[in-house]
Amino acid sequence: MDTLEQLNPENIPQHIAIIMDGNGRWAKTKGRLRVFGHETGVKSVREALEGAMHIGVKYLTLYAFSSENWNRPRFEINALMGLLVDSLKKELPTFHKNQVKLHAIGDLSQLPKRCYNKLQETMEETSHYTTCTLTLALSYGSRQELVNVTRRLAEKVKQGELSVDDINEQTIQQDLDTHFIPDPDLLIRTGGEQRISNFMLWQMAYTEMVFLDIMWPEFHREHLYESILEYQQRERRFGKISEQL
Repeated sequence: MDTLEQLNPENIPQHIAIIMDGNGRWAKTKGRLRVFGHETGVKSVREALEGAMHIGVKYLTLYAFSSENWNRPRFEINALMGLLVDSLKKELPTFHKNQVKLHAIGDLSQLPKRCYNKLQETMEETSHYTTCTLTLALSYGSRQELVNVTRRLAEKVKQGELSVDDINEQTIQQDLDTHFIPDPDLLIRTGGEQRISNFMLWQMAYTEMVFLDIMWPEFHREHLYESILEYQQRERRFGKISEQL
């Protein structure tokens, strides 16, 4: 019995987030430039999206470019931005065919103009779809996201639009970049590292995490299904004990 057949269709995670790590290291093992790893990793993005849609995952969020990644060599950054534009062009027909809504979180104002424009154009063209929401985290850092939320709420208090006593978890949740999607049920990280790297710190309070030793260009939908199977074998208690569930 393959992994897909073992999955419980009644317990498919609604929202899966992925930290796509290992492109550069994988390319190095092949004697190639890091950019080659990023280019090959696009195929893994397609595998993840198609695999997720096949089993009914409603939300898929990919950590594509962190705010710290701007510190990388300019050549690599330029290549990544070009790859983003090319991928959006190539994948748009697939988004239309499968009714995938594209969204993005992060400081998008930092993106080069052509990337920003293509991203906005693609999001507008797919905004009415509801089958699956694909969210790209671009120029994203969770600490800065929380700083931004704090500043906005403080300004509302200052202007008399909000009382300090009215600030609660829901108030913060509604002001996050991810306010339009539920918190992740499952986080998958490739690359062999076991950390979350400033990714959705608030949102992943109760997220189950699976860390894979493979590099991102090696990722196939079977790895997605294996991760979901591990997720299904866990007991999500949200602070309760087993007897209360």
